[in-house]
Amino acid sequence: MILEKEFYERETITVARQLIGKKLTRKIKNIKLTGIITETEAYRGKDDSASHAATNLTKRNSIMFGPVGMSYVYFTYGMYFMLNVIAKSKKQNAGAVLIRGIYPQDGIKIMIKNRGMKDINRITNGPGKLTIAMNISMKENNLDLTKKSSIYISEGIIPKKINKLPRIGISKAVDKKWNFSINSKDYF
Repeated sequence: MILEKEFYERETITVARQLIGKKLTRKIKNIKLTGIITETEAYRGKDDSASHAATNLTKRNSIMFGPVGMSYVYFTYGMYFMLNVIAKSKKQNAGAVLIRGIYPQDGIKIMIKNRGMKDINRITNGPGKLTIAMNISMKENNLDLTKKSSIYISEGIIPKKINKLPRIGISKAVDKKWNFSINSKDYF
């Protein structure tokens, strides 16, 4: 069952934690690439200095202020696309959850080809690796992930233990433990 808008209409940090174990699906024509979400990070609005939404509304970050359940894809380091889903409570001005990793399930041969490597444990264990493996680019920005379209998130597995750590690769608000993950070796 595809996650509905109500799932994302909650505190961003709660949604980030509860996305662990859900299934990410990318459809390209009649082919499905899927994987279980193994790592996420929460980014809030003006109260989170590491967030794109910490300052003013811009063309780039405007999706973070809009409806929940939408994709937010941005380009970083001049080489990687990052996939996020908008998630925030009605009290928050903005929020997004970065999908940092998945454990591949369907379409593994295509993901391997897209990444140019065979190690299943390393083809989607980072946000840039994930978007390369699943062929996600700016074309997938601002899509409704609560509908069966080219990208959506549905029910998956129920994790026994979720790790809670500081976010990765940021220089502000480094003390916030808003990175959530499961160890794939424990589940797959």
